[in-house]
Amino acid sequence: MIYSKGGASRTLKKEVIAADLVVVGGGMSGVCAAITAARQGLRVILVQDRSVLGGNASSEVRLWILGATSHMGNNNRWSREGGVIDEILVENVYRNPEGNAVILDMILLDKVKQEANIRLLLNTSVYEVHKEAGDRIKSLSAFCSQNSTQYELLSSLFCDASGDGIVGFLSGAAFRMGAEPREEFDEAMAPDTSYGELLGHTLYFYTKDVGKSVSYTAPAFAMDVTKEIPRFKNFNAKEHGCKLWWVEYGGRLDTVHDTEEIKWELWKIIYGVWDYIKNSGQFPEADTLTLEWVGMVPGKRESRRFEGDYILTQKDVVEQRQHPDAVAYGGWSIDLHPADGVFSDRQPCNQWHSKGVFHIPYRCLYSRNIENLFLAGRLISVSHVAFGATRVMATCAYVAQAVAMAAKLCVQQQLLPREIGQPGYMKELQKELQRSGQYIPGFHLSDSSDLVQQAELTSSSNLDFKGFSKENMLWKPLTIAAAQLIPVTAGTLPIFFLDIEATQTTVLDVELRGSERKGGFTPDRELAKMQIRVKPGFQTITLDFGLEINEDQYIFLTFLQNEHVRLAYTHQRVSGLLSVFNGVNKAVSNNGKQVALPGSGVDSFEFWTPQRRPEGHNLAIQLTAGLSVFGVENVRNGIDRPTIRPNAWVAATDDRQPVISIKWKQKQRIRRIEINFDTDWDHAMESVLMTHPETVMPFCVRNYTIEDGNGKIIYTQQGNFQTRNVIELPESCVTDQLIIALEHPSAEVPAAIFAIRCYA
Repeated sequence: MIYSKGGASRTLKKEVIAADLVVVGGGMSGVCAAITAARQGLRVILVQDRSVLGGNASSEVRLWILGATSHMGNNNRWSREGGVIDEILVENVYRNPEGNAVILDMILLDKVKQEANIRLLLNTSVYEVHKEAGDRIKSLSAFCSQNSTQYELLSSLFCDASGDGIVGFLSGAAFRMGAEPREEFDEAMAPDTSYGELLGHTLYFYTKDVGKSVSYTAPAFAMDVTKEIPRFKNFNAKEHGCKLWWVEYGGRLDTVHDTEEIKWELWKIIYGVWDYIKNSGQFPEADTLTLEWVGMVPGKRESRRFEGDYILTQKDVVEQRQHPDAVAYGGWSIDLHPADGVFSDRQPCNQWHSKGVFHIPYRCLYSRNIENLFLAGRLISVSHVAFGATRVMATCAYVAQAVAMAAKLCVQQQLLPREIGQPGYMKELQKELQRSGQYIPGFHLSDSSDLVQQAELTSSSNLDFKGFSKENMLWKPLTIAAAQLIPVTAGTLPIFFLDIEATQTTVLDVELRGSERKGGFTPDRELAKMQIRVKPGFQTITLDFGLEINEDQYIFLTFLQNEHVRLAYTHQRVSGLLSVFNGVNKAVSNNGKQVALPGSGVDSFEFWTPQRRPEGHNLAIQLTAGLSVFGVENVRNGIDRPTIRPNAWVAATDDRQPVISIKWKQKQRIRRIEINFDTDWDHAMESVLMTHPETVMPFCVRNYTIEDGNGKIIYTQQGNFQTRNVIELPESCVTDQLIIALEHPSAEVPAAIFAIRCYA
């Protein structure tokens, strides 16, 4: 029993914790930073002021995680982010294809708690920063409301991933809030005051069909949306959750200190929206629907942005400027919203895409004036316009992984964040990021410690692609223009064949296109074209362009819209081969073509995007000469996804027992083996609300074994679904050969591997 007579003053329980890195903010950025750092051996404190992890992706807000893939609605092929954020998204699809935000909460907590190097403090808010000599943080004070404990958090390095930048703000880090004038960075998209300088907050709601009539009485504070919301007719009984992202408010207020006021206004709107849907008589289908959940925590888009040694701008994004200190990339559109949000009569967003992904340099990821403060998430060093493209969660998490790896080097080398930018350390940082699965556009991994680099590689087969099987072909009308992405090598282009059906005599327009930007996937360069007169019925067309290709690249074999023609498609799928269509994806302002406004500083171009499975079949093309682009040497070329070539080893489809052999002249001591499989870098993997057609990506090898040179099985994997398999052997294997035997993922998908690496 505890008994107190009272009278004496009391103090809170206090705990002092020291670590190598303190990460403040448990959104996707903080989670990925903490896990990355912990796996590199750092002792990490992860501080989160909520009861769950995930931030805007959590069950408290329920926004889907997206990044460069942009709902598969842009020209950024194979652009999903790698590393820990990829691991989480792939696992979420495996465990949670329905997109249940509560299950995502569990996955995130599970991932963090599996890392022994992470001390997780939930429901804990930082409220004070203590500095030592110079502009360097010594410790943070934080308070947990649930256990009434005050924490003092000591470290030599701090990462602010808190969204609003509580550590940066209290420490005196230079920051900006609101839009820069157009002339500061020569940004044509910089908004004027009538449009507004800040993006607002959003609250979501979910509905449920209970199978019987349900009445609803709105609270007294509910808004009459028919009188106050200009776009009230856009509300309907079918859409809920983050599909109503445009229910936004607060861009004219202080998006840090006015958040509670903003939240109340959003509650007025939400309960008024449901009153309109349930009681206006316009939606009889809503009779059996009930309001199942309403958000209590607004999803924040924008507040403070902190200054690093470089500020990313519109031209960096649109021109895809190359940076030698690139450590991450983005690919979301420049996505700005009117500050009046849902009360505006303007379009709810102003999205302008670039033709590909853009570099994010390391210089944007640390404070320019607080010596030991890293920046991660939406608060990194970017202009307001560039922020429109970097603010989405998968991009934020990707940046955070780079910060965590930099923190490892800081601890190892006793450096401050800025010092990592020196050429030698930067090269090491980029190498370590690529080893951990983080793709950096334009870079390839060069790792002398990888034993595979000195080995002889052979395989039981390499796919020599001469076309797809003509068995069980699908026939689809050419109602929208379609194209097959084909990886070709320098030299004479092969002749292509395709089965088609015409309902009447017509002319089929066929074009061969490439990309103006090397490694891009916007078909904006015409290589050749032809018109083919076809007769009614089934026939095979021959496409001989007679071209010499001067360098390795993907080309687009393009068939323009013709309602009188059907094309043959195949059920076969192969890593690095993809069909795309000149369709429409209004979710990301893709109307088939982006037409830039005069003086906007963005490009005009067509969108050619894939279809989601179970659609997205390849065109059943045949070739006169095989494409020898799937050789076993690809597993050590240092690029782990398709770029200008597939970069994957793919087994022949008729190889019943595909095998890769890695042989050395002398015996090697091997303790760690890393294998990177294909989990479809083109699939967006939205984390909530949207569903997915499969739990395991169809290209992913599920089952394989590894043998040593004596035929002893040293590792067996059954049921793999992850991209990166990191195999830590219980004891070193001394051998002059490893043999990896794989099973094809299915009868229609041959086995593929992007990378194999071995370490002592």
